[in-house]
Amino acid sequence: QVQLVESGGGLVQPGGSLRLTCTASGNAFSGNVMAWYRQAPGNQREFVARITYFYSTYYADSVKGRFTISRDNAKNTVYLQMNNLKPEDTAVYYCNDCYGAHSWGQGTQVTVSS
Repeated sequence: QVQLVESGGGLVQPGGSLRLTCTASGNAFSGNVMAWYRQAPGNQREFVARITYFYSTYYADSVKGRFTISRDNAKNTVYLQMNNLKPEDTAVYYCNDCYGAHSWGQGTQVTVSS
């Protein structure tokens, strides 16, 4: 059974940084393109960033230049380094493969506010 566990969220002031972590079990990680998504209140879940098994990355325009996705294949873990955070980055952040094919985890709340 695939399990995705996100962590690292919190409350941060505008301009601050956070590092999110997602650990995947089962077949969720091995060889797959992994991605981060987010969902703000009242909005649909949206794509944030993705990374291939061989570390090629792609970002949504809204986070390009501020967020960095990375992965540790040996640890079945994917990270999202978020810098220069803005209030509009406030959302629950989730990881999944690039198709959203697995059951969603509980996510981790990121709140950017002064």
